[in-house]
Amino acid sequence: MEEKNVSQEVDEQLESEVSDGAESEAGFTDEQIDAVADTAMSVIKDLVSYFEVGDIAIDEYEGDEGELILDITGDDLAVLIGRHGRTLDSLQFMVSAITTRKLGYRYPLVVDVEGYKSRQRQKLEDIAYNAAERVAEQGHSVKLRPMSPYERRIIHLTLRDYDAVETFSEGEGRARRVVVAPL
Repeated sequence: MEEKNVSQEVDEQLESEVSDGAESEAGFTDEQIDAVADTAMSVIKDLVSYFEVGDIAIDEYEGDEGELILDITGDDLAVLIGRHGRTLDSLQFMVSAITTRKLGYRYPLVVDVEGYKSRQRQKLEDIAYNAAERVAEQGHSVKLRPMSPYERRIIHLTLRDYDAVETFSEGEGRARRVVVAPL
């Protein structure tokens, strides 16, 4: 039997969380969403205290897909992002898992640090549009670099209404990537 490392487990959990995130947020009351925000912020403050990064502030807003975005700001928070956002992905997974466990229901939640994911999302959207244009012009599939579940979701969402192409994921684990193909 093959052993999994923590990083692989986080990737699999994020993949599961991403596919669950496609569900409708309809049916949640404002009180339930407030409870998610309050619980998640408390969990973030508890977890971030172990990183000894000083005082932080957490801004709360709604994302384009109806998800709750909590953006952490403060001094010298690079340690919370980690290399290629891996620490931030793990932080988001833990916050979401603990919040869901405490409340007994799941609501889509994104944890960001000083707009890192927002900037990454813009870059991913640009990559998606460029790939789609190449596919439409050249008529053959384009395989993008391997991406995290979150990054792949952004590519799929960006191109879901692009009429000339379709997207799907292929590969396993860290080698999983989006393929943009002509229709």
